[in-house]
Amino acid sequence: MTLEELQNTIRSEVGVLLYFSGEKCNVCHALRPKFKEVFDKEFPLIKQIYLDAHENAEISAHYQVFSVPTMIVFLDGREFVREGRAVSLHQMTEQLKRPYTLMTE
Repeated sequence: MTLEELQNTIRSEVGVLLYFSGEKCNVCHALRPKFKEVFDKEFPLIKQIYLDAHENAEISAHYQVFSVPTMIVFLDGREFVREGRAVSLHQMTEQLKRPYTLMTE
């Protein structure tokens, strides 16, 4: 995926989760299935995109991702939530519930 393709996706979708991880990041690999499960259930219209930060250096630099894991949620084409390192899935879910509901009803 190129940066231009990603930006087009962000503009065209209700919401997008960018999940930046790394090949040697154990935390990234442990959190990914948990995020997928919650987003599949709670936010099915948010497109989930998983990127290796090192393999996608141009995209990582554009979104100023300097550590992994980093999760960025875009709603209506704009960055809404950004979490990194010490991520609280519960806190992120709570932040997204109301705006997601308003956007999708």
